[in-house]
Amino acid sequence: MPIFRAPVEDTLFVLNDVLGYERHSNLAGFSDASPDVLEAILAEGAKLAENVMHPLNRVGDLEGCVRDDDGSVATPKGFKEAFDQYREGGWMGLAVPAEHGGQGLPYTVHSAVGEYMSSANMALMMYPGLTQGAIAALLVHGSDEQKATWLPKMVEGAWTGTMNLTEPHCGTDLGLLRSKAVPNGDGSYKISGQKIFISAGEHDMSDNIVHLVLARIEGAPEGVKGISLFIVPKFNLDASGNPGTRNAVSCGSLEEKMGIHGNATCVMNYDEAHGFLLGEANGGLKAMFTMMNEARLGVGLQGLAVSEVAYQNAVAYAKDRLQGRSLTGPKAPDKKADPIIVHPDIRRKLMTMKAFNEAGRALLLWTALNSDIAHRSEDEAERQAADDHMGLMTPVVKGVLTDKGFEHAVMAQQVFGGHGYIEEHGMSQFVRDARIAMIYEGANGVQALDLVGRKLGLNGGRAVQAFFKEVGEFCEANRADEQMAPYTKALKKGLNDLQAATMWLVQNGMTNPDDAGAASTDYMHLFGLVALGYMWAKMVKSAQDKLAAAADGSAAFYETKLVTGRYFMERVMPETAAHLARLSSGSATMMALPAEAF
Repeated sequence: MPIFRAPVEDTLFVLNDVLGYERHSNLAGFSDASPDVLEAILAEGAKLAENVMHPLNRVGDLEGCVRDDDGSVATPKGFKEAFDQYREGGWMGLAVPAEHGGQGLPYTVHSAVGEYMSSANMALMMYPGLTQGAIAALLVHGSDEQKATWLPKMVEGAWTGTMNLTEPHCGTDLGLLRSKAVPNGDGSYKISGQKIFISAGEHDMSDNIVHLVLARIEGAPEGVKGISLFIVPKFNLDASGNPGTRNAVSCGSLEEKMGIHGNATCVMNYDEAHGFLLGEANGGLKAMFTMMNEARLGVGLQGLAVSEVAYQNAVAYAKDRLQGRSLTGPKAPDKKADPIIVHPDIRRKLMTMKAFNEAGRALLLWTALNSDIAHRSEDEAERQAADDHMGLMTPVVKGVLTDKGFEHAVMAQQVFGGHGYIEEHGMSQFVRDARIAMIYEGANGVQALDLVGRKLGLNGGRAVQAFFKEVGEFCEANRADEQMAPYTKALKKGLNDLQAATMWLVQNGMTNPDDAGAASTDYMHLFGLVALGYMWAKMVKSAQDKLAAAADGSAAFYETKLVTGRYFMERVMPETAAHLARLSSGSATMMALPAEAF
């Protein structure tokens, strides 16, 4: 049976010591989550994740969801009861403004708890996760009446939400969608069409499901300029605002998937279903991207979460499994063999995962903190800088953390050897579950194109230049610190590679767009390495400061940080040079073969 323990101590170190969480007490909601309250929230979230969500992870994988002939869907045994505990604990509305029924706490806190929940049970947490995205879209684009109608029950968790984009003939290219909306003459619309791959599209865990559906109003322009977004509930509301008659929306089938079996991934059929325009007519893509950007950060969190739980199980196995002797002599002479954790190649895997997880957690929380600043600060310049950071980092967080999350789930599986291929050990599920995160909410190749094609040049490159400046100034400020030298020198080399790659794109991508496309994935991962390296440099700086004043009992935590950070700089950061070399080769060879040669 797989294990999981929420990394509460590490989260608190990042928030309190590295990111200076308490310095932001002037922002709305932060004073309500003081350091003591923050620690209590994380501890309670950890208990729910470890004791309620995690034991159901394998249950969900084995049982999956079941569709009845009437189109209803039953979730795996225990899922509804676990969701009820999540809902009753107020976790759905943790960061939602109080005026809509939430607690108004920082999104940063919501993200920290969300990692624990997704590590414990990724499939189950997709139900509230999709609801969070729908809430975000309604908060930004809904009318006052729509917010009053839909948000309280969604924030409570009594109703859940979805996003409906993909159709059988179109995925990323939403301009090709065929779903249509016909005005009823009273401000509502009849929505018709079919959507596929709809996570949490039908289930038995809430009283209503609020679908956000992209469709084209009759007579609207072709392409993305003619797309609108609609609220289409599973049940129409009666005069009292409660679920009444069944709407003309149904689950036609469940997708048979590689992983996340506990989440109902549905084919949804809309047959003149009653719907309401959300936001402006033909402005659906803008409204949907509010939801998608929130979801992309959530998916990046999933990549980190699965990497963390897979790592924890690999460590436990490596300490217990006896196989061979250490190359430098027996480490367990009283036993017939040493535990495999003594072997360098096992250490390579474990250290790589550990170094990524801890830096990835810091990067995710740093980005979440910037989201809070962008939405809650009263300083316009501060809000703009934070919003720039969010736009720049969203494709990096989504693409890099999910690519590496899957890679590390496979790496953890490899630690188990043959047992990793056997279902009872749980490693197969982590691999299968992690794989989807690289695909949905925009495949990672699309994230890379978004970074290179849109985010770098936005506002004259303001966001990327600010990032270069911040990292460069950190390196310069610590240049004379001999203890920091192993970290800052490697970080500066990575930053130089990233700046060289950016200049190459500026010089070549505009004249030949294929060069930009061919470079995009390497550029995204190069950027990710530097961002993760910057997180390590900041964590090491904080750990050194804390170590100087640490009592004997707490020193080991900070000493471990120094070693893990050094491993990242010595063994992982040098990959920036390979990414630079690859992307600088251009697109000529990649694009040379005619299609029939493949």
